[in-house]
Amino acid sequence: MSGTKAKDQTEQLVFEFEFEAPPEKVWRAVREAEFRQRWLPDGALADPEPVSSVPGREISYRMRDEEPPFLESVVTFRIEPGTQGGTHFVIIHQLTDVGLTRDLGPAANSNGPILMRAA
Repeated sequence: MSGTKAKDQTEQLVFEFEFEAPPEKVWRAVREAEFRQRWLPDGALADPEPVSSVPGREISYRMRDEEPPFLESVVTFRIEPGTQGGTHFVIIHQLTDVGLTRDLGPAANSNGPILMRAA
């Protein structure tokens, strides 16, 4: 997503992985708090309870940044059987905070890009 402006960042980020572990084991890692805590601590979540869940297939959590502007997003984990065994694991991270998606117009002060004059 190079070259995008803040207001254009409403698109989702998608990451795909292949694991040798069976789907049931990967599901436990994203659903059960004691396993999820190792790589996605409750402090990164706005709520440790899922927003939505399809048992064994997909689960979504609401996240909130710890620093301003405290943006909110939803991260969804999709679990599918791998084509050669194991698990196909998809992470979808989408910004849900409308504060970033609206066009605020130009700044009220004279701040702008620094321009250099040619000599």
